[in-house]
Amino acid sequence: MNFDYRDTIPADFHDTSRVWVYQASRLFTIPEALQIEVILKDFTSNWQSHGTPVKGYANLLFGQFIILMADETATGVSGCSTDSSVRVIKNIEEQFGVNLFDRQMLAFFVKDKVQLLPFGQLNYALENNYITPSTLYFNNLVANKKEFTEKWIIPVKDSWLSTRIKLEKAN
Repeated sequence: MNFDYRDTIPADFHDTSRVWVYQASRLFTIPEALQIEVILKDFTSNWQSHGTPVKGYANLLFGQFIILMADETATGVSGCSTDSSVRVIKNIEEQFGVNLFDRQMLAFFVKDKVQLLPFGQLNYALENNYITPSTLYFNNLVANKKEFTEKWIIPVKDSWLSTRIKLEKAN
């Protein structure tokens, strides 16, 4: 899998641009992905905060992660504009029969593809070498462009998960 997602992010967005990562409960099909890209493009081209256009970006990455970004150096994103983004994501959920809000489901890069694992099974997966401390983890808790470009896909041992798991058993 090519991890050069950074090339898709607009260079003219400030490092403090807010980021939201929505992980789908399954891989989207190619026809679904094409439809979602149209929905996201339409949303960002019309995204507003109190009548002022939001400098926004949206993309579907790896066929499973919807990324929204707002550069607030031009226009701040208010509650209403955030609500409108959540509505778009909920509509995608409903239209394509996926869950995009399950924060207990974690994503890892295992055997050359994105694999989902419930948080409650993390230690079991480590103990049985399904994942290791060096397995790549999709850290969907990143909050801004800088974190997204530097800390979205990182080894488990470098993520917040390292404080919640038994790494000594995973070696």
